[in-house]
Amino acid sequence: MPVRARVLLRKRAVWLIPAVVASVVLAAMTALYVGSVVDPLAHLRGLPVAIVNEDLGSTLGTQHLDLGREVEVGLATSPAVSDRLHLMEVTLVDAKRIMNVDGAYAALVIPPDFTATLLNVFGIRGTHGTESAVPSIEILTNERAGSVGVSLATGILQPALAEASERIGRHLSALVPAGARTDATAGYLASPVAVTTVQYRPLPDNAALGLSAFYVALLTLMCGFLGATIVNSVIDSALGYATTEIGPRWRQRQPVPINRWQTLLVKWVLVVPLTGILTALMLVIAGWGLGLDLPYPPLLWVFTWLCAASVGVGTVALFAAAGSYGQLIAMLLFVYAGLASAGGTVPIQALPVVLRTLSNVEPLRQVLAGTRSIMYFGAQASAGLTRGTLAAGVGLLIWLALGVIVVRWYDRRRLYRLQPELLEHVGKAVQDYRARQAADVATDAPTTPMSKTEHGDN
Repeated sequence: MPVRARVLLRKRAVWLIPAVVASVVLAAMTALYVGSVVDPLAHLRGLPVAIVNEDLGSTLGTQHLDLGREVEVGLATSPAVSDRLHLMEVTLVDAKRIMNVDGAYAALVIPPDFTATLLNVFGIRGTHGTESAVPSIEILTNERAGSVGVSLATGILQPALAEASERIGRHLSALVPAGARTDATAGYLASPVAVTTVQYRPLPDNAALGLSAFYVALLTLMCGFLGATIVNSVIDSALGYATTEIGPRWRQRQPVPINRWQTLLVKWVLVVPLTGILTALMLVIAGWGLGLDLPYPPLLWVFTWLCAASVGVGTVALFAAAGSYGQLIAMLLFVYAGLASAGGTVPIQALPVVLRTLSNVEPLRQVLAGTRSIMYFGAQASAGLTRGTLAAGVGLLIWLALGVIVVRWYDRRRLYRLQPELLEHVGKAVQDYRARQAADVATDAPTTPMSKTEHGDN
């Protein structure tokens, strides 16, 4: 073995290619990961929040007061709120229906006696009077939609409601009779509205603080990616187009005369059932082994299997199209870009425009939509299950079509992995090598007593 390390290290390509490839991949990873979380509030646009204004108002003489409407209009006209939140004016029933299908992160509820309660506190009686002593606005938070999105929504609403409370206090100060003004009244007028936050349909304790659906979706994607990577390596080794190296043992099988299409077909046939096994194992360990809350286990398994199979078929197709670099492409496409744009932690509405656009085609977001629907929203089709299923099915068909088109084109152009002439030469070389081995074994074989006798007779 005459080649020394210093000989290879003098070659520019040995240094340049790893440096360039690693730098490109790391730059993409950094841009995707850090870009998605560096400043969500600065990128926040259109975070869905419902507003339920049930305030009946109150009439003082000829003047009708509707302080609930004043709060609602103030939020809608405030750039700090309207530029970041998508405010939906709905009824309480509709607000709950929207949150039940993952359509809003929070609902702001102004009660029917809001104006009357405020007036009553300061001794002002109008129509729709009330005995309630605490005027308040309630924020219903939808933790099932994502804890970070809920934090962003409440973080914007609470300061805006504090400003609205101050405006209402200034409005009411002109209506409070002079005899009713005290130091306590003046202090109360500074901020007369209380804001309470209540969880709507809290998640169970074993739901990973609302991240269990994201973890299951990510593991589903990894079932497809890792399953395809393993199948690709094993089949290429078995066909003689890759080596098998375990510890000090190195093995290279004789290459099989098989074209790209037949090779791809073998890998696809193996990766589909393998992803079914891997997703089932993942759910069994997570649910029965570790106690993660997994409602509708059969449906969840079928959905995750479909998604993992789509990713697995796509990864194998990328291996077939781009060779060993297909793994890097698959990692960037399915894993890195998916994590940055899926909305599993930071909401889609808080991502930069580029990542928000990318999320429309990224598999992980579609997997997450389906797993959230099954795990948090009663497996409702409109909560993301239909979207996730259609996206996985369409993705599977696209990757199948892409793989067929590319490898068939390679085969038609005779762009074989190993040319037939080379395969024939290798086959002859292997036969000669085995013949020499057999001859060496026969020569070095120990003689038996019978052979010694015959030799002596001769």
